[in-house]
Amino acid sequence: MIKGGLAVALVALALAGCGGGGSSDQGNQIAGNAPVIDHDRGNHAAKPSPAVIKLRSSLRRALRKTGHQSGVAVYDLTNHRMLFTWGAGVKRAPASVEKLYTTVALLHQLGPNARLRTSIMGKGHIGAGGVWHGNLYLRGGGDPTLGDGTFNRVWEYGYGPTEAQLARRIKAAGISRVTGELIADESLFDTRRGGPQTGYAPDIPDFGGQLSALVFDHGTAAPKYTPATFAARQLAATLHAQNVQVTAATFTARTPRHAHRLASVSSPPLSVLMKLMDMPSDDLFAELLTKQLGVRFHHRGTIAAGARVISHVIREYGLHPRIVDGSGLSRQDSSSPLEVVDLLRKVWHTRDGRILARSLPTLGVNGTTRRIGVGTPAQAHCIAKTGTLNYVTNLAGYCAGRGHQMLAFAIFLDGPSNAQAIPMLGWLTGPMARY
Repeated sequence: MIKGGLAVALVALALAGCGGGGSSDQGNQIAGNAPVIDHDRGNHAAKPSPAVIKLRSSLRRALRKTGHQSGVAVYDLTNHRMLFTWGAGVKRAPASVEKLYTTVALLHQLGPNARLRTSIMGKGHIGAGGVWHGNLYLRGGGDPTLGDGTFNRVWEYGYGPTEAQLARRIKAAGISRVTGELIADESLFDTRRGGPQTGYAPDIPDFGGQLSALVFDHGTAAPKYTPATFAARQLAATLHAQNVQVTAATFTARTPRHAHRLASVSSPPLSVLMKLMDMPSDDLFAELLTKQLGVRFHHRGTIAAGARVISHVIREYGLHPRIVDGSGLSRQDSSSPLEVVDLLRKVWHTRDGRILARSLPTLGVNGTTRRIGVGTPAQAHCIAKTGTLNYVTNLAGYCAGRGHQMLAFAIFLDGPSNAQAIPMLGWLTGPMARY
């Protein structure tokens, strides 16, 4: 299982303390036009309490060490007030904090129980002795979790369907030999293997694989094999091991009309896919799921089409970040800390907000935040999405303060190296957890 029970308990406790469990409309009640207190300009909306004064003083002191290109926003969800802003309206590259927008859009459009299906389709007929006369088509549905059982146990926390399950279902259908070929069908999406930051060329260092509507073992490819044909080859090998004779084609093709579904497997529900995306900040998951939005709501399985869907959903929250991909890898993406905090407070107390919170790692404990805030009050008391590019180090999420307030925050640090900025995130989240 994915670790993060502490984060779930932390958020659940805060929800109970703040009247959680209400309808999705409650998030909009929290999200009115809160006063913006921009401390780098010295504006004060009201006489602050000693706790607020201490928080602001600690955050200012930490921010003076980060350089001149930082943005921070902190909002008290319990008392519905902005506590602190510092350069918070300036739009910057969100990096993987972008995945907060992607997560909310996916949950909004597809729902937490949506699953993605990979199917074996047949064009032909079964004859004597279990011989299938015709071709089989392995049709990808954009599931990023299809893989080998061992791979999924190690890399996907044990989630995800396997080629062995598909092979058993083909054998159970009575097929023992195929006269034609097993052909990969990746036609649901385009065949661009990377994202906009590389001109859509493969980007193995960031994605850990190549994009396709049919991926196996996280988009693994091989010489002379695309991700889709590699998946077909792996399935053919597994079928051979189960005494089903078939040859995998080295090309892809669209499944013919009127083909019959002979077997299928499904992904985990979207609520689990969000954990698998956000905990490790998986860019391949983000872009495949972005393409899923594109094909379902813009009839084009492209990152650009999916990004338009994400933008449309986020505009419904009154927010206007620039979204060009789902992962945040592109430096053309831009958002401000205020926009991110607005999103976090608007989804608070909603179904999608609760699932989003459960998808986030816990500072100092797990996921991409396991080295952030270690030894500070933020450790085990904040959950957040990280975002890093070269000289961009961001963090956004929720902190439970000692006074039982729940805070939403966004920190964007531009300028310091990532190694320099990681401890700075602890300096900034520590005071929030002490609040």
